[in-house]
Amino acid sequence: MADLQRLAIASHQINREKVFLTVEQDHYLRRVLRLEVGEKFIVMDGEGKWWLAKLTLDISGKTGLTAVLEQEILIQNELPIKVILICALPKGNNFDEVVRQSTELGVTQILPVISSRTLLQPSPQKLKRWHKIATEAAEQSERQVVPKIRETVEYSVALSLFENENLSTNYHKYICVARNSYPLLLESLLDNSKLESIVIATGPEGGWTDGEIEAAIATGFQVVSLGKRILRAVTAPIVALSLVAAILERSRGVGE
Repeated sequence: MADLQRLAIASHQINREKVFLTVEQDHYLRRVLRLEVGEKFIVMDGEGKWWLAKLTLDISGKTGLTAVLEQEILIQNELPIKVILICALPKGNNFDEVVRQSTELGVTQILPVISSRTLLQPSPQKLKRWHKIATEAAEQSERQVVPKIRETVEYSVALSLFENENLSTNYHKYICVARNSYPLLLESLLDNSKLESIVIATGPEGGWTDGEIEAAIATGFQVVSLGKRILRAVTAPIVALSLVAAILERSRGVGE
């Protein structure tokens, strides 16, 4: 089934083994993917389930096409634990690429933040755009889950969400900082053999301020390094998540 096209939908679009397609999805299947009635593709609800589906005509007349679910597909492509990225917004449209590549690497949730050195003030339309990018990336990378993109908040608000008293799960929390002799993230991950959930924070252009680092430490974050080189704000989250994914898949045997 690796050669079948994939389509992410909302779970409420499914009713009695039938998928009610939106106008945009109808157009995508017919005009972009060039699928015809009777052809099969994969439906994913973004919450962990996949189905083999067949494209059919919508006899109700509400839309041109619909899809019938033929069988559930059992697959496990997700990382074994939750991985949350706190990312200070980079300038321009660079966060688009952070969302795309983070999704491919298996992140569960992305929390964009405004830090002291953040240059971007995102518009309300950005969140919708980021969700669309995450959905497309999840389809492309054969994920079962579309990561949640949270609304942009101030850095201090983001930290408060991960104070120990607010958590029901044991999170290992890391803030990535350059230009200091902090332990490598890789070494810290290897030292924690029983990871339950991970939060990774990466900074903006110019890095975190001393005050922001101290606030993270006070909230229980461990300060780590991604190496001796100075990484761009769009590179750091990808490097960090690559290390996390590699360690989790190595230690838990994902994909074997």
